[in-house]
Amino acid sequence: MSVYQASAEWAAQRDAADPLRSYRDQFLIPPHGDGQCLYFCGNSLGLQPRGVRQAIETELERWSTLAVEGHFKGEQPWMTYHEAVRDHLAELVGAEPSEVVAMNTLSVNLHLMMVSFYRPTAQRPAILIEEGAFPTDRYAVASQIRFHGFDPERDLIELKADEPNGTLSMSAIEQALTEHGSRVALVLLPGVQYRTGQVFDLPAITRLAHAQGCTVGFDLAHSVGNVKLALHDAQADFAVWCNYKYLNGGPGAVGGAFVHSRHAHSELPRFAGWWGHDKTTRFKMGPQFDATPGAEGWQLSNPPILALAPLRASLELFHRAGMDALRAKSEDLTGYLEWLVDDQLSHVLESLTPREPERRGVQLSLRVHGGRERGRALFDHLVEQGIIGDWREPDVIRISPTPLYNRYSDCFGFAQAVRAWAEQHPA
Repeated sequence: MSVYQASAEWAAQRDAADPLRSYRDQFLIPPHGDGQCLYFCGNSLGLQPRGVRQAIETELERWSTLAVEGHFKGEQPWMTYHEAVRDHLAELVGAEPSEVVAMNTLSVNLHLMMVSFYRPTAQRPAILIEEGAFPTDRYAVASQIRFHGFDPERDLIELKADEPNGTLSMSAIEQALTEHGSRVALVLLPGVQYRTGQVFDLPAITRLAHAQGCTVGFDLAHSVGNVKLALHDAQADFAVWCNYKYLNGGPGAVGGAFVHSRHAHSELPRFAGWWGHDKTTRFKMGPQFDATPGAEGWQLSNPPILALAPLRASLELFHRAGMDALRAKSEDLTGYLEWLVDDQLSHVLESLTPREPERRGVQLSLRVHGGRERGRALFDHLVEQGIIGDWREPDVIRISPTPLYNRYSDCFGFAQAVRAWAEQHPA
């Protein structure tokens, strides 16, 4: 017998017993009618923490009263402001503080990392990604291949899904590396695949790729703040991510990057900027670039303080809650949503996301039976009802119950709305 029940009373009881229930009050839930939205779109844009407004106003006040001296004075001088988010970011991704930095945006960081870590030769020119990768990754790697004088038609290798619903097995990844590894300069895969919600085994992929002589990088846009990570122990060469999804850093938030400590003093080529220069001699204004050891040495420009303030406020919540507790709730909350889909909605929806908890995060990618037109009609109806997920062509609705602010009651409300719509619109 299932531990779950399809009733509002059962969901409310689970919410009342949730040890993380108070964190929902730390977020601004968008209104809908006389109540609130059911918001399942943290995989695309996280909600605003209540502390963000004060965090930004604090820096505005410092700007108004200290002006340029705000770089050096006050509780958190701007010169070292990026360090105020460093430790909590390192905690979230399982890294040493010197291995992470908040800077730029994901696509910019991806290109900066490839300048250093994609070093193609005539014998080893290729990049390996998954088929159906998020467009920015494919655009970036194809452009880097062309920039180095190679041909994406030949040197961009795409892993084809070998499991039902478009997911990839480790055996398929191993087979591809066995077949193509001697030609591959860089393996670039996601931590969580954006369309299917599949979690990838980062340590295993890194071991396989390194054994073939490949450099390894990961796009963690859908991973950070969603699943537990151990980047240092996984031995990845680099990783990049955005901070506006599960980390609630706000639209267009500053991104993040990881560079393993074995590259801390690397002489790999890079695009250099003044802010990446060794901080102990930066203001001597010398003509020769001397990189700050670690990930901070890849910085180009001084950090945007007003953009970092929201991320700092959100990371404090993650630090207090802890990823162990968040992950435990996530597995159960997403498990409840999956059970509701199976038990109540199987005539309407089918989950494409792996069923094993260790192979998924909070997201379920739900294919709507009946094709695109029917799927889009359901999605639009849900939005009108204040139930916010997101749509992926041609027929997938992504629903992501985020443990910091979503409830069992939200999942039940989603299921009720889908079932009511289906009764009015039979296939």
